[in-house]
Amino acid sequence: MPLKTKSILAPKEQNDGLRISIMSRHTLSDGTTPDPRITEDLFNRTMKELAPPPKLIGAYYKNGMTWSEFSARFDEHLARPITQMWLEHLIRMARAGDVTIMCIEDTPEHCHRRLVAEACSKIDPTLEIIIK
Repeated sequence: MPLKTKSILAPKEQNDGLRISIMSRHTLSDGTTPDPRITEDLFNRTMKELAPPPKLIGAYYKNGMTWSEFSARFDEHLARPITQMWLEHLIRMARAGDVTIMCIEDTPEHCHRRLVAEACSKIDPTLEIIIK
């Protein structure tokens, strides 16, 4: 079964399978106000452990950190042993059935969901990855 990625705001598709939000919070860019577009019916569960740490998100969205620096620091976060455990758990879930990991970004180019999927692929190169 593949591990898929997409925006949490993209329409649901039958083959999404288990829809997992990997966002630390479902808020507007101020980090406080709930985003009214994100409702509980858009995802089956959350896996906040695979979200960027709040300080890293703030540095990127509010303090002008470049994507290159963000992705390098997020890769360091993904390399932590506890985060590796969560990546391995995600891989096992994808092996058992369709799984789609989601965050707010419209496209995957500057999105941590792509980095999470790529990290899973490094752990298990045989895992099929579909990035949207």
